[in-house]
Amino acid sequence: MKSKVGIVKYEEPFVSVKRAVDLAGAFDHLKTGDRVFVKPNIVFWSRKVPMPPWGVITTTRVVEDVVKLLKDHGAGEIIIGEGTMTTDPGDLKTPAHAFETLGYNRLAKLYDVKILNLFEEKFIKVHLGNDITLNCAKELLDADFVVSVPVLKTHAQTIVSLSQKNLKGCLDIKSRKKCHSNSVERDLDFHVAALARLLPRASAVIDGIYSLERGPAYTGKARRTNLIAASADLLAADIAGAELMGIDPADVPHLKIACKEKGILPSIESIEAAGEPISKTAIPHKWDFPFNHEKNLPFNLESIGVKGLSFPKFDHSLCTYCSEIIGPLQVALGNAWKGDPFDNVEILTGKIRLPSKGMNHTILMGKCQAELNRKNPDIKDAIIVPGCPPKKEKLISGLLQAGIDVDPSFLDNLEDAPALFMKRYMGKPEFTNTFYRI
Repeated sequence: MKSKVGIVKYEEPFVSVKRAVDLAGAFDHLKTGDRVFVKPNIVFWSRKVPMPPWGVITTTRVVEDVVKLLKDHGAGEIIIGEGTMTTDPGDLKTPAHAFETLGYNRLAKLYDVKILNLFEEKFIKVHLGNDITLNCAKELLDADFVVSVPVLKTHAQTIVSLSQKNLKGCLDIKSRKKCHSNSVERDLDFHVAALARLLPRASAVIDGIYSLERGPAYTGKARRTNLIAASADLLAADIAGAELMGIDPADVPHLKIACKEKGILPSIESIEAAGEPISKTAIPHKWDFPFNHEKNLPFNLESIGVKGLSFPKFDHSLCTYCSEIIGPLQVALGNAWKGDPFDNVEILTGKIRLPSKGMNHTILMGKCQAELNRKNPDIKDAIIVPGCPPKKEKLISGLLQAGIDVDPSFLDNLEDAPALFMKRYMGKPEFTNTFYRI
């Protein structure tokens, strides 16, 4: 029997989410008194500056609707948990600020639910088969029923980030890094496909009030999409979610892997869609950041004429701590370009990338690159930027050593970067914080 996915236009609070859930029977396996874990997506937050949440963070509107619906279905204790990544791994103030600003603390009072920063909770080692072990939040594992509430968005590494990928936010930092392995076979998609094995009973409610191109963070382009998709099957929900963004599920590696394990095709033909027809509702979304033909220079740098620089396209092995620096670093490099070629400088990231021959300076960004290439004989001048996350002051001094005089403020104040992207939404009334407040 095909898994059912309910797809509706978002029109009004509670009613739209309820209709999607009812169409799919998404909560049919929920039992009275079940302990429920709800996993929204709060991938990033800044307590220093306003950031564009649209398409990046699950709307509080949909989270509240899910909680109310769970209550109506007889749920017992409800826990909302998230492990928001921060620039400083020990930062507990930023997640607390996010919960307060997004109205989660008010949710807790109104509906008697628990709000948890998972990094303050226990993690348990779990075996996912194929010799995969990851440390997962105990609160997730102890739940009787799980609801993954992701945003409808693309992802620069996994193509889409939906209900299965959303579960990665329940892993500790060590395990998240482990997912970004240097293995071609056991890469990020391989690990994402394994995450759903953690859950005995689960459902998905995909929040598409806003969607995101070139996600997963605020550097992407948000759309007002007004869609809700729900299912009692995370994989079915993600197949529909990919299709709603104009992306063929067969082109998404982690969906292909999960479909193969389940014995179905990565295709819309493998699910039963109810409600809005996908063929008339889908809106094409771009997921990949453009690079030049050689894939060694971001298009935004090539377009202004940058020469003498190689900054190869990131791969699946790049983890969150390095990836959050990529955008601001590109901006800093563009501003440092004054028209004369740089001195054949290469910047390498991740756990796989090897140096190009003939470069005068090679910047090894982060602990993984330093361990991989510090003794590579093809490197003339190895400039090591140690640390995980990479030490920003070392990156700035390393660029200067290579002859690139960047403005330190772009890297010193990474938490200020979201404010730069707020400008693109100014004067557009469809982008409102109303959906992120109680």
